[in-house]
Amino acid sequence: MSDIEGVYEDLEADVSLEEFREAVEAKVEQMGGLADEETAAMLVAHEVGESEVGGIADIEPGMEEAKFVAKVISIGEVRTFERDGEDEDGRVVNVEVADETGSVRAAFWDEHAEAAIGELEEGQVLRIKGRPKEGYSGVEVSVDDVEPDPDTEIGDVQVADTHTVEALSLGLSNVNLVGVVLDTGSVRTFDRDDGSEGKVSNLVLGDSTGRVRVTLWDEQAETATEIDPSTTVEVVDGYVKDRDGNLELHVGNRGAVEEIDEEVEYVPESTPIEAIEIDQTVDIAGVVRSADPKRTFDRDDGSEGQVRNIRVQDATDDIRVAMWGEKADIDIGPGDEVALGDVDIQDGWQDDLEASAGWQSTVTVLESDSETTSAESEDDGGDENAGLSAFSGDGDDDTEGANATDAGSDTDGSSDDSAGSDEPDAGEEIEFTGVVVQAGSPVVLDDGETTMSVETDTDVGLGEEITARGVVRDGTLEANDVF
Repeated sequence: MSDIEGVYEDLEADVSLEEFREAVEAKVEQMGGLADEETAAMLVAHEVGESEVGGIADIEPGMEEAKFVAKVISIGEVRTFERDGEDEDGRVVNVEVADETGSVRAAFWDEHAEAAIGELEEGQVLRIKGRPKEGYSGVEVSVDDVEPDPDTEIGDVQVADTHTVEALSLGLSNVNLVGVVLDTGSVRTFDRDDGSEGKVSNLVLGDSTGRVRVTLWDEQAETATEIDPSTTVEVVDGYVKDRDGNLELHVGNRGAVEEIDEEVEYVPESTPIEAIEIDQTVDIAGVVRSADPKRTFDRDDGSEGQVRNIRVQDATDDIRVAMWGEKADIDIGPGDEVALGDVDIQDGWQDDLEASAGWQSTVTVLESDSETTSAESEDDGGDENAGLSAFSGDGDDDTEGANATDAGSDTDGSSDDSAGSDEPDAGEEIEFTGVVVQAGSPVVLDDGETTMSVETDTDVGLGEEITARGVVRDGTLEANDVF
């Protein structure tokens, strides 16, 4: 047995002895005589072992090269493009290939593109060598070499089958998913590096296995504004990406979100309110016990925000929830059964815990018992996340510059009877409950009907609901107590 054969015997890779010999000879020539056949064989064996993957699921963008066997699932159309400084146009064909572990898009370029159109068939097994990279729809492989492999058997793979939320995994593409719409967002625009304008929006889908945020790009972005919560939809040809450790389903111009007539059950998993702790991000569910009017406020940067407070009760306890930005416009009132996903638990008024539902949270009305819950809520027309980077999806928290807090009571947020719409008499002692819409000197409170200037040394923040007690002089309440 030669040195080459000895190294080959120990090689755990799907490559023929003839191919291995050719690679060793090329390595010897490349090294210019600095390595004998055995050394060259060991170097080749290391390179082959590094690039050979156990399955498509093992392919990662950082790899220099990947070798794998996969079955052709679908063959795209030839696209031509201009290359800088070259007269001849380039050509590319995207071919979806899969094995038992997953699927990946393989880009066939130029002569490979022509061969793909003329010779490839769906169901054909290929041996592929290429360079993985992060593509628009997840991991893609730019094909350097490909050949048919009729001797290798790959079981039935149906990449375009309908997935469940639980079955989603990083890198999946051609994903179809049926779910019920739990939450929708507005369309945001952004500038791309090439100067063009892009659009993005979000909705949240749930099925019997869980929920997932869906990001809609460009032509699909308007869909989020056309579909109502509780509608059953099917995502067609989506792809799975990671954001901040969570999986998201993305839909580009190849995909779609379509309404369908199908029953989908979503059963939210929630944390008992009595068990939540500060600085957690949790899911809670319960019945709305009270709902305050929507308030607007000015942030430190001069922009306008909005917030609405509700109090949610389950079998264990209750908690005030601050609904920020677009969440403040959701039609919720006392008696409604709601599920709130990904709410942040913060320190609220008088050391009570408070939940904050921002842009990343999901607010779903499971059952509505209220008739008119937010007639006083008007859309302020502003997008809390407009102009932000669409690729990161990150936005400033709607709570910036404000804090929605509990006034230490179980009221529905209305002001005291002594603070009605009639102007109080000079020298009259009153209590006035409202939300801080101006912090400073004086403090300005708004109870939904009346604004009241308050002279006080108490440190308050925008969005806080407080009660001031004192004497009114010249239209200003000189507060003796603020609580």
